[in-house]
Amino acid sequence: MSEIFAQITVEELARQLAETNADKLQLVDVREPYEIELAALPGFVAFPLSEFAEWSGEIDARLDRDTETLVLCHHGVRSAQMCQWLTDRGFTNVKNIVGGIDAYSMVVDRTVPRY
Repeated sequence: MSEIFAQITVEELARQLAETNADKLQLVDVREPYEIELAALPGFVAFPLSEFAEWSGEIDARLDRDTETLVLCHHGVRSAQMCQWLTDRGFTNVKNIVGGIDAYSMVVDRTVPRY
């Protein structure tokens, strides 16, 4: 898999979420529902990779190809897969969150549970 999408750190994510224009971001969480129950960040929409067959056909109706899209998982591997898939589908501003929610919990907000 050749990466043709950008990456951001959890510190950059925190900055973007704190900005007044954060509502202009598309926030995608590809973790499983049970993971999201354990730890979640507000504003992220769940697209579990295990349910790819259910939501992949409607991705163009649910996400805008040109809006900045930040993708989250536990450590950054599944989100990278999603970033690649979105980029292959013509999404132009996709960013993988390096280290995932685990890094966010360790570096940005220790109140977010680790698992």
